[in-house]
Amino acid sequence: MSAPKKIFGIILAGGEGKRLMPLTADRAKPAVPFGGQYRLIDFAISNLINSGLRQIVVLTQYKSHSLDRHISQTWRMSALLDSYVTSVPAQQRLGKRWFSGSADAILQSLNLINDEKPDIVVVIGADHVYRMDFRQMLDAHIESGAKATVAGIRQPLAMASQFGVIDADTESGRIKQFLEKPTDIAGLEDSPHEVLASMGNYIFDADALIAAVEADGESPTSGHDMGGDIVPYFVDRGEAGYYDMKRNDVPGSSPRDRSYWRDVGTIDSFFDAHMDLISTLPIFNLYNMEWPIHSQAVNSPPAKFVRDSVGRIGNAIDSIVSLGSVLSGTHLERSVVGPWTLAGGGSTITDSVVFDGVRVGAGSRVHRAILDKNVVLADGATVGVDRERDLARGFTVTESGITVVGKGLFIDR
Repeated sequence: MSAPKKIFGIILAGGEGKRLMPLTADRAKPAVPFGGQYRLIDFAISNLINSGLRQIVVLTQYKSHSLDRHISQTWRMSALLDSYVTSVPAQQRLGKRWFSGSADAILQSLNLINDEKPDIVVVIGADHVYRMDFRQMLDAHIESGAKATVAGIRQPLAMASQFGVIDADTESGRIKQFLEKPTDIAGLEDSPHEVLASMGNYIFDADALIAAVEADGESPTSGHDMGGDIVPYFVDRGEAGYYDMKRNDVPGSSPRDRSYWRDVGTIDSFFDAHMDLISTLPIFNLYNMEWPIHSQAVNSPPAKFVRDSVGRIGNAIDSIVSLGSVLSGTHLERSVVGPWTLAGGGSTITDSVVFDGVRVGAGSRVHRAILDKNVVLADGATVGVDRERDLARGFTVTESGITVVGKGLFIDR
């Protein structure tokens, strides 16, 4: 019986997240709160932990303090069993420069791989919302004999230009071409209206990955990107396989949320992903305890719903309310509310995402908005009700009409 393979996990968490501004003005994108009590990084780490990986590094770079703190406070593993989740900042081991791309991040962190000496390296992004059992992808990778395997998720053909797209050879299981945001491509053979989009999740034989990033580092024309440069390197050598997420059977998943994957790289997609959480039968189910999404345990009392000072009764419809929040005579509908939010009498919060520590004054109205941490609305203030006024106050307003208020701002009426 052959010895089990040693698996090492790398999470790429060094991106700036410019398209999520102002939510990333003061934090790394993977540290952005999501779903009330979580951070985006929790989905990536939970998937690896639930898949049995026990040695995981998170490569960080920009504005990483809150991300580093969250990882150190939340993801504590048993050192006795040589298990860990640890953040590793850019170390400038190859000169006084930052990471110039995701592949360069791994090149500058090869000491981590050399120290652990794994057989296989799992490399994933830090800012997608999904569930995935990587054990099944690992088995497929080993069985295929490929040096690299790219995870693909089926997406509508009309959205092909938003992703790196896998042109798959169904007979060999290899990737014929890896197309970056193609505008003219045929659909899948078994589903002409869909393409196989890269999820940003990869599995490599360790020695092959080392050779690839070292060769990439010597190329003056490379963008030093995992999807744009490393995957094509393996494709050109006939060594890149693919894994269709359709094959992945996550314990506890339902037909409705099976194969759910959301790239929350823009304000609109971030908002839409929250709306996926709150229906009676959610498109993405946070309550699947067979494959839990772990996060920091919040030391808080339960959420509370009470009448306000004049006896008005509030209600909460199709919403998520986190620990420590107190809603007094508030109408809450189709919204996600983070920890320690206080809302006063007669206030209304609809179709919105509220981060932790927000104060919503009596009679205030919040609609189609994202309120960052510690935002305060004066009594009678409004957000998301008057687009022109929101713009005049310096708030971000997307083309679809979502208003975003940055951290710690005070909003007068």
